[in-house]
Amino acid sequence: MTPTTMRAVLLREPGGPEHLVCEQVATPAPGPGEVLVRVHAAAITRGELEWPVDRLPAIPSYEVSGVVAALGPGVDDVAAGDEVYGMTAFDRDGVAADYAAIPSELLAPKPRGLSHAEAAAVPLAALTAWQGLFDHGTLAPSQRVVIHGATGGVGQFATPLAKRHGAHVIATASADAAERARQLGADEVVDYTVGQWATGIEPVHLVFDTAGGERLAASPRVVRSGGRLVSVAEEPPEATGISSVYFVVEASRDQLTEIARLLDEGFPAPAVDSTFSLEEAKSAFERSMAADKRGKVALTSHAEKA
Repeated sequence: MTPTTMRAVLLREPGGPEHLVCEQVATPAPGPGEVLVRVHAAAITRGELEWPVDRLPAIPSYEVSGVVAALGPGVDDVAAGDEVYGMTAFDRDGVAADYAAIPSELLAPKPRGLSHAEAAAVPLAALTAWQGLFDHGTLAPSQRVVIHGATGGVGQFATPLAKRHGAHVIATASADAAERARQLGADEVVDYTVGQWATGIEPVHLVFDTAGGERLAASPRVVRSGGRLVSVAEEPPEATGISSVYFVVEASRDQLTEIARLLDEGFPAPAVDSTFSLEEAKSAFERSMAADKRGKVALTSHAEKA
């Protein structure tokens, strides 16, 4: 039986982790088209505490993995007991709680081979990679693509996705990350910290940027006529003869279902830096901003471990 109250992390004032508290609140009831998810893991994103400034107090975290506990009216596409994962809407309360009411259309079957903490680390980054490469970048087999930040949160998905699609992948990464980029599938690795990274790169069909800054600014130099420059970091520069796109990731059950299938077939699992309890939310968000963080930080509930 679902309890009437639950633990939830709340951001009570604008600012940083110091304004987070873990409190007992009423357990939500799923509305039409929604399911109540027993949250096992909620992944957090650097900077996300700046998003809900106009609707405080707010529950943070928008990536979830858990088990369906109850169905709202009209839901027939999932069942109680199903293990699910997904990305929730950024304009409503998140999932850093024991339970969350979530539209069923946002949820997909959880990758079977991943822990809940690992599964929660997938949606935002993997969907961003998929949409950047294929929806906005229209990457085709045999095309050449430069991926900036090829081993980062989004890059760890974008690099093997592009390689699996049959593209020639050129990764920009630091010397320390070069071997990791090759393990993920990069055909070439360019150290962007030494000299002008664009020198010597033959024209490419697509640049997918997750880093911004100087790498993005210099990217039009390597894009062939008719090619695409796609960024999730900041607005890309306009240049004659190429298309430039900045986008914000959108939820997609179909894409998450395909991503879960790939993960179950051996696609590289996401890196999880650390996990924290709901009561440790302040420390978790502080860790998410640490310079030495390697992978996603997740809040875990119901004894789930990475």
